Parts: sequence; structure tokens; C-alpha cells
Amino acid sequence: MSTISRPPIWQLIRDAVAPLGRETSNGEIKQLLLNTYPDLNEATIACQIAICTVNRVGRVGYPENKKPRLANSRYDFLFATGRGKVTWYDPAKHGLWSIVETSDGLAVRRDEDATDDVSTPLDIDAVEPVDDGFGGGAFALESHLRDYLARNPPSTTTHGPLTLFVDANGRDGVEYQTDCGPADLVFLDMAKNFVVFELKLGRGPDAALGQVQRYMGWIEHHVAMGKTVSGVIVANSISDKLKYAGKVAPRVQLMEYRLSVELAPVTLNVLTPGGPA
Repeated sequence: MSTISRPPIWQLIRDAVAPLGRETSNGEIKQLLLNTYPDLNEATIACQIAICTVNRVGRVGYPENKKPRLANSRYDFLFATGRGKVTWYDPAKHGLWSIVETSDGLAVRRDEDATDDVSTPLDIDAVEPVDDGFGGGAFALESHLRDYLARNPPSTTTHGPLTLFVDANGRDGVEYQTDCGPADLVFLDMAKNFVVFELKLGRGPDAALGQVQRYMGWIEHHVAMGKTVSGVIVANSISDKLKYAGKVAPRVQLMEYRLSVELAPVTLNVLTPGGPA
């Protein structure tokens, strides 16, 4: 049986992005690759994008980036310009980035001596080494956490049981598009008030508060029709900075997720004699 020979996925991503000469999205990269190789796994493509993006904090969770080094290897050619968006990495414009050893383990750092192109404003959430969607927590990808919560709407101490929001056009609250970017999840509480979720896999940074408040403000203005709009930031660990910021943001609740695994023994005496192995 013949097999399809193809280059490694990181190389496919590099060859797809290099000719564009512009900012692109993770979704566009996936589509470019799937057009030629429809058998590729989308989650694997997403992981490889994270691996090759020099300012993604979660990249250190992958085997390709398990040692300290300057970001000048074959896996260092993308730069995150915003949530779900990347461009070709240019050290002269974006600064020199490295994977460094810290007291808490490996981390992504920018060389403060590098020269930035100050005429190109960069999204602070992309420049600072914060976790915004790839690795760093108990879930492999933020999309896994998002999809789990969408299928299993949570209850919160502030809002009670929640249901996923669906607007008049049939769009559900998963990655709900606003003029400020996509809100991770939008739910309704029992009184039909809106609850906007911002998800962080690892340590929730204080910048997350501004993100969720932007989405809250847009939904309040365009969608809520007089209903209350609240926010929830979910992370594996809430930073002290975010806790201080949350003290003066009463409409935003901070929550940490916890995972547990239960193992159950398999009963062997129910096997049927002569049955399939």
C-alpha cells in the first residue's frame, strides 16, 4: 500500500506563510495546508503554529522547544500579532526572542536590547509572554477547554447555571465575533443576562481583564438589549496582578479550572466464551 509523502508540517506552514508577505490567521494557514493535504489533523497544525511562533509562551511545552536557545532555528519563523493572527518573524522589527531557563522552568523572553520598529504598534497580549491560546495548562489547546465548556455549560457562584447564547442569526456563543475580536464564549444565565468568558490555559495575566471588558462593552452596546452583561476569566492559575485588578471590577468574576481523572477497573469475567478477542 502506497503512502503519501509530504514534508513535515512545520515546513508546510513555513512554505505557506513566507510568500504571503502579510499578516495571516491561524485559520487561513490551516486552510492553505488542507487544500493540498486534506488528511492533516487541524489540531496538529495548530500545535505546529504554536511551536514556530517566537512569542507564544506555550511553545516551550513542546519537545521542539525544550532547551534554552535564541529564536533562530528552523522552528522560529512566526510572530503573533494578535489573537489567532501571525506574520513572518522579523527580528529587526519584532526584537530578538529567546527560550530561557528561569527558576520556574523554561520561558519565552524578548531581548530588551533589541530595536523595535516603533512605527508598527503591536498587540500587548502578543508581545508580552502571556498565554493566549497555546499550551501552558492542563488542556493541550485553548480550543479544547473552550469546546469542553461549550458542551458542558458551567455554573458559577455569581451567575448560577448557564446556557450557550445563540443570536437571531443562528450564531452560537463559541468564538463569538465582535468588533473587538472574538469572545471565547458567551452564555446566558437563568434571567437571560449575558456572561462573557475569557479563557487562559495557564496563568491568567492582568491584561485578560481588559480583553473581557472590551467584549462585554461591545455585547452590551450591540446585542444585550438592556440585559446585564458580566464577565468571567477562567485560567489554570490567577496571577496576583489580576486579583488586584479584579478587586475593582465587580462585574468580572475570576475562576480557576481544575481537572481530575478517575480510573475504573475493567471486569474481565463478562467475556463471552468464543467471542471476539
